[in-house]
Amino acid sequence: MPELSGEDLLAAEYAMGLLEGEDLLAVRGRMARETAFAGLVAQWETRLAPLLDEPAHAAPSPEVWSRIAGELEERDEAPSPVVLLQRRVAVWQRIAAGSAVAAVAAVALLFVPLGNTPAPATDAPPLVASIPIADTPLRIGLTFLPEREELLVAADGLTADGAHDHELWLIPPGEGAQPRSLGVVAPGTQERVSLDPALARSMRQGAQILLSQEPLGGAPDKSAPGPVVAQGTLAKT
Repeated sequence: MPELSGEDLLAAEYAMGLLEGEDLLAVRGRMARETAFAGLVAQWETRLAPLLDEPAHAAPSPEVWSRIAGELEERDEAPSPVVLLQRRVAVWQRIAAGSAVAAVAAVALLFVPLGNTPAPATDAPPLVASIPIADTPLRIGLTFLPEREELLVAADGLTADGAHDHELWLIPPGEGAQPRSLGVVAPGTQERVSLDPALARSMRQGAQILLSQEPLGGAPDKSAPGPVVAQGTLAKT
């Protein structure tokens, strides 16, 4: 089967946490600058999320393995496949305790063409916003995943000045809508933020996203942003 290539491969590798060093920094920079690429990454994160969840530990206890092995060895002097497997149980238990099994499944997905793999059922596509930082080519990239009620914030291009914090605000579509805080932005990072259901319902196409300058720790009044230094609009990918 054909492998993924180009933008899809890069976005999928990022979504699985396979990138490191300069490659990781380069992709984060693209997400902050390019709305379309940030949306592609969001689609892969939504698609791979079920595979990357922590797997449940379901291995039989050592006592069960010992009893099975003992009964089989009594019947046949040659080690059976079950006995050999029992000797390796410690290795598999370590794998089951982490996310390696899910990661292997996710890697396997890379070799399945997009056209032949059904995407997770969803009624709402991701929403993205690209917020320019002053007069620079740098941007803060936002991606909202409706099905997971999560907001991805890529603030790689934002730097701290030691005297202020920056805070994101949502203004839902509609006349007279009041600003709602989305939280303080951590400069130079990429974060995944879980939104409460009421706030998530307000994340709609056309909603305005503001970036304000606040005292350290964020706005004292969570219903009124400080000086707005940048803004963008949520839109479908």
